[in-house]
Amino acid sequence: MNKVILMGRLTREPDIRYSAGENATAVARYTLAVDRRFRRDGEQTADFIGCVAFGRQAEFAEKYLHQGTKIAVTGRIQTGSYTNREGQKVYTTDVVVEEQEFAESKGASQENSGFGGGASYQRQSAPAPASTGSPDGFMNIPDGIDEELPFN
Repeated sequence: MNKVILMGRLTREPDIRYSAGENATAVARYTLAVDRRFRRDGEQTADFIGCVAFGRQAEFAEKYLHQGTKIAVTGRIQTGSYTNREGQKVYTTDVVVEEQEFAESKGASQENSGFGGGASYQRQSAPAPASTGSPDGFMNIPDGIDEELPFN
């Protein structure tokens, strides 16, 4: 069984591209900073894990995910390799996203000044998407977009 569950924050805005051809498919790539459970002196406190989402999951990432957003991802590990321009073989490991969801409210995300756990890196402010928020800090989802949401 190949199953991965991660929770972390996006280190930057997702990179969105579309495949060529008549039926272009969205492809989103982003990196999650995932805090380590235990720390040792002198070691980094997070792992930076590359994720790739396709189709509707990629479109969701394009619309709703931003630098610093805390999300939970489930997917599978995929490895590969290619030869770079210098003729060296490069090995890759990515998490192919099957599901992704927000892991904190919009208000908590805006209040958070770092990735958590006392890590030595800081989240940079990203402009919040224009939306009508509710008092509980969650985003109001407009009526009529049920088919676009990946978690229906």
